[in-house]
Amino acid sequence: MAMFGYMTDTETVEPIDTVEVESEGDDLESLLFHFLDDWLYKFSADLFFVPREVKVLHIDKMRFRMRSIGWGEEFRLPKHPQGTEVKAITYSAMQIHEDKPEIFVIIDI
Repeated sequence: MAMFGYMTDTETVEPIDTVEVESEGDDLESLLFHFLDDWLYKFSADLFFVPREVKVLHIDKMRFRMRSIGWGEEFRLPKHPQGTEVKAITYSAMQIHEDKPEIFVIIDI
């Protein structure tokens, strides 16, 4: 949700539609990368969908697959303030701390 907070004020988003995303990776870092990249694609290219909330439904840590759902709506400038464009997700300094749980990801803006 932090990524979408850069792009718009998520408080202006109404949860009127749902979108499901399935992501795959080769390890936990690539799974996290693809999860964020798949959601970025839904916002910037596929549906122009901006979620108000995203929930991870299932994580398979053995096969590195994840299924998630987002509640939101189509991004529209008259309703949603335009923030900073997120161009890409990066692996640079990516950290996953499973014991806390905490993650750190740098995004290109």
